[in-house]
Amino acid sequence: MITTVEKVLFLKSIDLFSQIPGEDLAQVALISTEEAREQGEEIFAEGEAGDALYLVLDGKVRVHKQDRVIAELAERECFGEMAILDAAPRSATVTAVQDTNLLKISREDFEEILAEKPEIALGIIRVLSRRLRDAIR
Repeated sequence: MITTVEKVLFLKSIDLFSQIPGEDLAQVALISTEEAREQGEEIFAEGEAGDALYLVLDGKVRVHKQDRVIAELAERECFGEMAILDAAPRSATVTAVQDTNLLKISREDFEEILAEKPEIALGIIRVLSRRLRDAIR
């Protein structure tokens, strides 16, 4: 189990949270929970309601639509980030490729923080906008 300070440092190293000040990340760290997933275990399935963002502490996950692999993500990468802002159904399935430790941030808890600190949302929106622009190019 990692400490709150370690979670803050980890979050700061993630692109999605890189623009958010450390004191604000402390609030995010407090609502994050650790989850261990075994190799082959499904984390969530395409079509399920999006309810959380996940960050890979260690291990590896595969993002896929049936047999088509969209991405493989490892340490310091995140997935499910749209669910932190929107409850739309998941657009893909994510499965642990190896034993994996994750940090999970639920949308419900995150929305409470956003109500108090809207600048956190702005930081995340900037990163998501940049990702979208880069994907279109």
